[in-house]
Amino acid sequence: MPTGGRPTLTQFLIEERRRHPDATGDLNALVTDVSLACKAISRKVAFGALADMLGKVQDATVNVQGEEQKTLDVVSNAMFLRAAEWGGIVAGMVSEEMEQVYHLPKEFPRGKYLLLFDPLDGSSNTDVNVSVGSIFSVLRAATPGEDAKPEDFLQPGVQQVCAGYAIYGPSTMLVLTLGTGTHAFTLDPQLGEWVLSHPNLKIPAKTREFAINASNSRFWEPAVKRYVDECLAGQTGPRGADFNMRWIASLVAETHRILMRGGVFMYPRDNKDPAKHGRLRLLYEANPISMLVEQAGGMASTGRKRMLEVQPESIHQRIGFIFGSSEEVSRIEGYHHEEPQDTFKSPLFGKRGLFATTTI
Repeated sequence: MPTGGRPTLTQFLIEERRRHPDATGDLNALVTDVSLACKAISRKVAFGALADMLGKVQDATVNVQGEEQKTLDVVSNAMFLRAAEWGGIVAGMVSEEMEQVYHLPKEFPRGKYLLLFDPLDGSSNTDVNVSVGSIFSVLRAATPGEDAKPEDFLQPGVQQVCAGYAIYGPSTMLVLTLGTGTHAFTLDPQLGEWVLSHPNLKIPAKTREFAINASNSRFWEPAVKRYVDECLAGQTGPRGADFNMRWIASLVAETHRILMRGGVFMYPRDNKDPAKHGRLRLLYEANPISMLVEQAGGMASTGRKRMLEVQPESIHQRIGFIFGSSEEVSRIEGYHHEEPQDTFKSPLFGKRGLFATTTI
């Protein structure tokens, strides 16, 4: 075997299908189509400025998120659409880059699955050569063979049949779950094949590492402030241990680090913009990442409840998101469920603490 005895993605999918004798193979085909789009995007990301792929779109448009689109955002979105629309497997698609549900061209048959995706997560990092990625989720269509309606996509995360992401970094990897564990495949650039390199990933229950955007600290809820201040207090604080703080500003990169070595990620609900109940999108960011994390033994939460049980209200709904090592996520949920309290009592982390709120 030219892959050193390791199964390819195709072989892995065939083995998974054998677990379900009645399966048609449509899900395998959809994952293969998505993986092809990710290969193509990886190549565009790798060439960067040499292929005029960096920077904003000329005469830049603003997407449904209110963000100016990067060239790679537009190109990556088109690659996902072209890869998945033709095969008669999906009934419709939802993308971060498109306000409305994408209806397939008339010449293509409608299938039994729905595909939701963020074609290039962390695209603001491309100009500075930081890892970015693509995130995707697969749901069952309510009416197979017909055009999908917006409400068809409003399914809680527990109903996902597949989720994954590709990360475009020092190596290109595809991380996937079909509900039987979380598995990582590395792209062999010589063979052009995804090769299983990290089977059955497991997130350690304990960690001494957390990720949060500290620039928003003045807007955090008391439970989040309490947790972060306790971590930063180190060995002299209530946790009695030193913690490391990280922040990459790329959800895929943060997720990948946690899947590989543990940690907790927080992009919580805050009061910076009261109209928004969080920053990350539920259907094509939080839900697929949550499925991957849970399948790897971690926890994923809104801060108050299990993420995968949230009933979506709109296709671009935003939500607070906390995930990673189970003991830390459980602790943060516990702080939210307790009565708000003043936890900033030490000289270093008290009323004048790094993230404390000062009142006059």
